Amino acid sequence: MEMINPQEWKKDLPAFKEKTDRFYAGELSKADYKGFSGGYGSYAQKDGKASMIRLRMAGGHLTKDKLKFIADSIKTYNVDKVHLTTCQAIQLHNLQPEAIYGIMEGGLDHGIVTMGGGGDFPRNVTVSPLSGVQKGEYFNVLPYAEAAGEYLMTFIKKEVMPRKLKVGFSNGPANETHATFRDLGFVAREDGNFDVYSAGGLGNNARFGLKVAENVKPEKILYYICAMRETFIAHGNYKQRGRARTRYMQETLGEEGYIKAFHEKLDEVFASGQDLDLHVEIPEVTKQGDESKAEGKRVIEQKQEGLYAVAYHPFGGCPKPEKLGQIYDVIKDMDEVEARISPDETMYIINLTGDEAKKVLEVTNDGAETLFETSVSCIGATICQVGLRDSQGLLHKVIKAEREAGLKDGSLPKIHISGCMSSCGTHQIGEIGFHGSMKVIDKVAHPAFVLHINGSDYQGKEVMGEEVGTILEEDIPKFLVKLGHTVESEGLDYAQWNAKHPEGIKEIAKEYLQ
Repeated sequence: MEMINPQEWKKDLPAFKEKTDRFYAGELSKADYKGFSGGYGSYAQKDGKASMIRLRMAGGHLTKDKLKFIADSIKTYNVDKVHLTTCQAIQLHNLQPEAIYGIMEGGLDHGIVTMGGGGDFPRNVTVSPLSGVQKGEYFNVLPYAEAAGEYLMTFIKKEVMPRKLKVGFSNGPANETHATFRDLGFVAREDGNFDVYSAGGLGNNARFGLKVAENVKPEKILYYICAMRETFIAHGNYKQRGRARTRYMQETLGEEGYIKAFHEKLDEVFASGQDLDLHVEIPEVTKQGDESKAEGKRVIEQKQEGLYAVAYHPFGGCPKPEKLGQIYDVIKDMDEVEARISPDETMYIINLTGDEAKKVLEVTNDGAETLFETSVSCIGATICQVGLRDSQGLLHKVIKAEREAGLKDGSLPKIHISGCMSSCGTHQIGEIGFHGSMKVIDKVAHPAFVLHINGSDYQGKEVMGEEVGTILEEDIPKFLVKLGHTVESEGLDYAQWNAKHPEGIKEIAKEYLQ
């Protein structure tokens, strides 16, 4: 199987530096630069005076070595904004060219590749974040996902696809990675094989994936990835960028037509003579518990007896920059401990004894304390070029309102906020979701968000949230506080209340809809 040594990417860096220098010298437009720089995993921010870089790691698998490199880079370049993304990558923001070059090149020495982090390329492979340690998982999918990620990187040097391609792996029905509605998703089965879904995705024209194969042996997954790419190249829309995602092929080919087209390409790949069989070793956690115990809302018992994972959810997925270094300092001498980034912007630190978990709990005590505070937000319009609304700003406002109202944990669910329809905040699958909009009142445009309700990503119960209407940004904290108080008044949590009153949230929202 063909692979690319991370060091090989260094040969491409001079071209990136040349274009970046020209952009910051005012010789290249923002649009032209975006079309080039995205392929390297970097974009200019909204004001055009600074850039971001996206550090891709399959499954958000953050080893101590990678964590130390990122923490050291943050200190070296005085990085003041960090974001854990819903694609399990780490974004560093407000960077000047020197920092971009140093982080991009230095990361390659630690197995962190930024290439393909944007543009019309395969993106970071997403994986159930606790794969390998989660109680009840069907099997550990992380090694297969990491091998898939390495294989997908080889496509960057080949014929360009119509748009980006997102691949996800799930280890069980929780489906945190949305594997049943990615461009390509590998869904673990209890028998140790995968079902394969294709041509799904959130955002405009959101679609659930089509099941294109069942009972696929894990060692055969690369054939399906190759077939996906060939199907996209053959039938994807190269002429209309807005319709150049795999989910639009469900419309142009029809569901049955798409499945037929996929299998035609799959047959060609198998007949081509390519050896794409995988031979991966499944790592085992050899560490054992020492009889020390840990407990708390953020403590998760692993399937390895006596070991724990600790969840840390910085508000909006934006930890204080120095926090990564502080976490590294605590875990650096702990055996087999590493971190994972989740698709909901949570960081998990895993393979901890009870006493070690207590130390990690202490260093991560500045994050979410309630379910509502683990809400998800994209980076928002203050930074993102295409963002319409400040999703991060709204999240901080509603958390402040929740705390001031003294709402009990569980009175409000986790919400999902996107600054626009692109659904980087995954608003379409939240119990409550918002996407950025605007409302013209008396010929004046007001910041607003569209409310979505009752979405779900759980396998077998997937639902895109119902669009209810538009609420002014300034009214959203009041709406959520009133909702929380109403739920509390019946002595229920939000899920119980919503099940008892299916139209209840709509009734409360009526007062605020524009």
